[in-house]
Amino acid sequence: MKIPKIPLAQTVILLCKAKGIKHIVISPGSRNAPLTIGFTHDPFFKCYSIVDERCAAFFALGLAQEIKHPVALVCTSGSALLNFFPAIAEAYYSDIPLVVLSADRPKYLVGIGDGQTIDQENVYGNHVLDAANLKLDIDLEGKDLISKKEDPKIFKKLENSMERFLDLQLSTQKENEKKINKALNISISSSGPVHVNCPFEEPLYETINDYSVEVNAENHDLVGESLADNEFDEIARIWNDFKRKMILVGVNAPNEIDEDILNQLATNKNTVVFTETTSNLHHNEFFPSIDKIIAPLDHEGFLKLQPDLLITFGGMIVSKKIKAFLRKHQPKHHWHIDKKKANDTFFCLSKHIKMLPKELFSKLLPLVNNSEESNYFQKWKEVKMLRAKNHSTYLESIPFCDLKVFDILLPSMPSKVNLHLGNSSTVRYAQLFNLDQSIKVYCNRGTSGIDGSTSTAIGGASSSKEQTILITGDLSFLYDSNALWNPYIPKDFRIIIINNAGGGIFRILPGHKNSRNFDTFFETTHELNARSLCEMYGFEYLNVSNESELKKNLSDFYLPADSPKVLEVFTPREINDEVLLKYFDFIK
Repeated sequence: MKIPKIPLAQTVILLCKAKGIKHIVISPGSRNAPLTIGFTHDPFFKCYSIVDERCAAFFALGLAQEIKHPVALVCTSGSALLNFFPAIAEAYYSDIPLVVLSADRPKYLVGIGDGQTIDQENVYGNHVLDAANLKLDIDLEGKDLISKKEDPKIFKKLENSMERFLDLQLSTQKENEKKINKALNISISSSGPVHVNCPFEEPLYETINDYSVEVNAENHDLVGESLADNEFDEIARIWNDFKRKMILVGVNAPNEIDEDILNQLATNKNTVVFTETTSNLHHNEFFPSIDKIIAPLDHEGFLKLQPDLLITFGGMIVSKKIKAFLRKHQPKHHWHIDKKKANDTFFCLSKHIKMLPKELFSKLLPLVNNSEESNYFQKWKEVKMLRAKNHSTYLESIPFCDLKVFDILLPSMPSKVNLHLGNSSTVRYAQLFNLDQSIKVYCNRGTSGIDGSTSTAIGGASSSKEQTILITGDLSFLYDSNALWNPYIPKDFRIIIINNAGGGIFRILPGHKNSRNFDTFFETTHELNARSLCEMYGFEYLNVSNESELKKNLSDFYLPADSPKVLEVFTPREINDEVLLKYFDFIK
């Protein structure tokens, strides 16, 4: 087995192995050669080669999201690690564990005009949980002195120097081990991105047959907080005092909450549970499709349905309408349940409960008194039923457009698939529909960017046993088209592109439309399609532009095939916004 000669590279590789960090996404380069050699020649690791660093980082993010364990990213020095930044920010805000292993030049080559060199230490700032800036190994060979061994006096000085070098290297080794251990353990226990910056001196490609270092893999598990019994009693008292309680769930991993907890929450008649498409929580008595339910409410309607107690958990909330509602009609108490952080999204946060939601509810619900019921749940249910009826009626009457496409697409999905949604209008349209409860939904809502949706979906698909389907917009797809430059795409991977010839979301937002300035700088209209990209990357390509074609092509689109597929759906650019805005008026 080939092992890099550089001790620091060996240390990084051995500690990753000790922590079970098996998946290594490598972007080619020279300065990172010691890491690349070590990872790729050890059968313990599963290595992926992805040239585009931005795509590589989002691929790793999707992979880490699927396996729920850190994935390592390896890159060369210079701007390479800056291209990881969008995915690192997404991982930070979405609590996804990534480990960036960036190769660097020695300090004496930084800031002197050497090539492919930037100041890499702490480059990700506040967007990583830990930054380990490692030290360069001490050169123990004393190359500039070895040739003078023939002189006994110089040889004696050399021996004394070597002892000092050995002490310095031992100290450097211990310090580097400590920093690497800390970073990897934090990524594992706190589920987030960390950065390990590794300076390497040339020669970079030398190898040996066995490791020259031994490492100490320290445990560094972070202990979560727990509430005392009297605190649970106080939480239960507040819960029981209020008869208008709302639970709002943001981005949430599938299967995070036990079914018996969901059933207990659903049977509490003074509690409503609002879920988003990205919440991955389902019950017939819950309230999905938030915008469909609350968008038509007027001031009086909001006052009647304003909660006294708001409980939130999960990640970012997609719905702007629920945020506006709860900011203007604030609850008396707002609790957020999360082991790490509590966003004061509605400007009225009163308590951060540092627990897993399932742990809190399993202890809280036995203390809940359901004997006194209010009509709070029933009022919301009446609104929900009215909206659902009007929703169906409206969709029967509209022409072929974005909204109609989602009405056709979402029910066509096979069961038990992983559905990745692009950002901007795609995830917002999906919010208006109920999905098969067996479908797992993912979307990069940490920073809500369009830049890596395809790469993330492919990363998830590469390690998933279930079929993965991506629905995305045309701009998001084109932006991340290098995602297809990837040899790890399963044959059953499917992409559906809603091509409305630009950034259709901007037609819905306030602003002057149908002007040259708007078309160029906001909507960014274009006449591009995905056909040539699919031909280049070996995807089967299909396209449709009306309802009958869409339904016909969907009949076998998801079935097994010899290659991944893209279905491009062309919709009329200038009517999509009108149909959607009229939708909210109609369902009142």
